[in-house]
Amino acid sequence: MEGAELAGKILSTWLTLVICLILLPSAFGVSLGISEMYMKLLVKTLEWATIRIEKGVSKESVLKNSASVGIIQRDESPMEKGLSGLRGRDFELSDVFYFSKKGLEAIVEDEVTQRFSSEELVSWNLLTRTNVNFHYISLRLTMVWVLGVIVRYCVLLPLSLKNWLSELVHLTCCRICVRALSGTIHYHNKQYRPQKGGICVANHTSPIDVLILTTDGCYAMVGQVHGGLMGIIQRAMVKACPHVWFERSEMKDRHLVTKRLKEHIADKKKLPILIFPEGTCINNTSVMMFKKGSFEIGGTIHPVAIKYNPQFGDAFWNSSKYNMVSYLLRMMTSWAIVCDVWYMPPMTREEGEDAVQFANRVKSAIAVQGGLTELPWDGGLKRAKVKDTFKEEQQKNYSKMIVGNGSL
Repeated sequence: MEGAELAGKILSTWLTLVICLILLPSAFGVSLGISEMYMKLLVKTLEWATIRIEKGVSKESVLKNSASVGIIQRDESPMEKGLSGLRGRDFELSDVFYFSKKGLEAIVEDEVTQRFSSEELVSWNLLTRTNVNFHYISLRLTMVWVLGVIVRYCVLLPLSLKNWLSELVHLTCCRICVRALSGTIHYHNKQYRPQKGGICVANHTSPIDVLILTTDGCYAMVGQVHGGLMGIIQRAMVKACPHVWFERSEMKDRHLVTKRLKEHIADKKKLPILIFPEGTCINNTSVMMFKKGSFEIGGTIHPVAIKYNPQFGDAFWNSSKYNMVSYLLRMMTSWAIVCDVWYMPPMTREEGEDAVQFANRVKSAIAVQGGLTELPWDGGLKRAKVKDTFKEEQQKNYSKMIVGNGSL
């Protein structure tokens, strides 16, 4: 009897804390400052750990093992300048050395493959998946690491598992999920938040990008119908607001997709559509090619730039390495999810501007605002071969040089 009473008191206390510290603040959009205090304590702990590591291991060794540095120095000069240093103005067999050099650079360290591996840190953030050797440097550092494991798996992980809260309203649920991930989000330029009847486009790093944005406002999602865990989430989401889900066969019909999206934005009472034009997750360092479909629909585009702080946890989802459940477990056992979100002034398609040009203009604006590298490559290259059109373009440029020099 005494055991049952004790268990009842513990459960009652736990539910009271959840309601007072999580549910009610999330419902009213109020912050109690607990996340900020947690972040300050975490920063101090990581700074202390870094000092202990630098004392126990030489700085050169830490940088060698932890930092991500380029292994080659690229020559970014155009083809005309690169070839002029190898020969005169006529065709020569030595031209092959220039193309061989460029080919080897692409094989050794190409710009596309680098964007689909986790961003490395200069110092260890006490997560075992970052570096398993650092915590053996000293006894105190090992004890802090063990305490961190207990906190992440016994405190943060249980707090992250709140499926029963999915019955609450859409906005409240998203705020609770972000707080369960120890999320700290800094929103900038809120006067430019996407409006109803518009299209919100953002760079894509993680599936939780949706949670990050919907914590500050509701959106209608667009995507393909999935099975498994994703399918359960989709069916639950569509009960809260009218998302636009397509069957696999419908996704191939561009006219049908465009028609349904146009019908959605034509109703100014409906939530703005949230689209990630890259079509795949990029590793938080770059913005890759935006597919033009999102920019052919018409209406107002509301660009948003998202940038995660990798010091506290890696938000990038490498879908070829981790399934959704494994990825979510990694997020729940990270120290925190910290990111900045910049709302940008709305943009519309200018006269004489085609969809590709409009997409590139929006992509450039997002890259500049988020401090990301802008790349012309299609993110689909991580699973597909380079299109022949890219090869043909270089061949045409080389042919024009030769013909222009009068060597043919």
